[in-house]
Order: sequence, then C-alpha cells, then structure tokens
Amino acid sequence: MIRVLLADDQALVRAGFRALLDAEPDVEVVGEASDGREAIELTRALVPDIVLMDVRMPELDGLAATRSIAEEEALSSVHIVILTTFEQDEYVFEALRAGASGFLVKDTEPADLVRAVRAVAAGDALLSPGVTRRLIEEFASHAKGSDVAPALDELTEREREVMALVAEGLSNEEIARKLFVSPATAKTHVSRAMVKLRARDRAQLVVFAYESGLVRPGWAE
Repeated sequence: MIRVLLADDQALVRAGFRALLDAEPDVEVVGEASDGREAIELTRALVPDIVLMDVRMPELDGLAATRSIAEEEALSSVHIVILTTFEQDEYVFEALRAGASGFLVKDTEPADLVRAVRAVAAGDALLSPGVTRRLIEEFASHAKGSDVAPALDELTEREREVMALVAEGLSNEEIARKLFVSPATAKTHVSRAMVKLRARDRAQLVVFAYESGLVRPGWAE
C-alpha cells in the first residue's frame, strides 16, 4: 500500500486529491496538512511514502518544509512531490535541490496523478524529458550557487556520461539506446552514480549534474 500525505492550504484541492487517490486499491491518503509546519509534523508522525506538497502555503511554505523533511535521516524514505502551476512557479528548481523527487502541475489529469504517485513510490523521479529540459534550463541559471555540490572524482567516465544524460531528462531505456547498451546496464550505471554521490533519487542526480558543472543550462539542445 502506497501511503500519501497531502499538503495544501486549499481544502478543495486536498479533497479532490483524496477522492482520486483513495479510490485506488493500492493507495491510501493517511493525512492532510494545511500549511508547511503541519506538513512537517505529520510527516514525522506518519512517515508516509509520498508527500504531495504545495509550494505556496501559510506559516511555512512548501520549499522550506521540503528542505526540513529531506534533512531528517529518519525521513529518508519519504518522497516529496511538489505541486505547482509551472508557468508561474519559480521555486521548482530550488525544491529539487532541497530534496523533492519531482513535481506535478495541479491541473494534471486524474490518471496521470495516480501514475505519478506509483512511479515515485517505485523510486522514479517525475522529470519527463521535455519538461526537465525547459525547467532546468529556465531556473538553474537563476538558482544560487551551492557550496556543497558533490565532487565527481569517484565516478567513472561512463557514469559521468550517464549522469549527464539523466540531467537531459532521458529514461534508462533512452540512455541505453543512445549508448548502445542494455536498459539493465544503463540502470546499473545510474544506480552506481546515485550511490557514490549519495543522491536520494534521479531528481537530485539532475541537480548535482548542474551544480557540479558537469552540464550547464543550454547544454542539452
């Protein structure tokens, strides 16, 4: 059972998401938070598999709440998905840097919402190729430089190459085709890079790729 916590200051949004998710046999909404502080408290108490986190909330915004949750070792199994309106929200890159596993637009189709929850629960990041490219290239250049960007010395040349392709938004299957290897081999290289860099998931691997200078905004054309 995939356990989900909803964090949004709009009761109607929470009610809509709850109705959609609770209708699925493998998903259970275990709690609702109306602001960032409550989201942190409920995450600590319930340790859900996924938190659907709105960015703009009173008391404490979703970005700060995401950072707080991601910093707690006891909550390392919790995956945070940012809820955004994309065209207007300029906090998505910072949310990924803070530890979010990806993002969803609030008006996403019901079937896409359910698929997204299952994908994140399975360890995937919500970073589709086209959207990833636009998102990262739009906001990476505006994000503050990180003084904790990981060194890439431990990675092999192939792992660096694969990491750059992940940053471009490619799936394991697409990476495999590009490098003429099997999907299993591509997945292994991605997994090894994540372990060596202590990345929570593919989303953080994308952020590391930009922060370390392996790739740069405008690199993937």
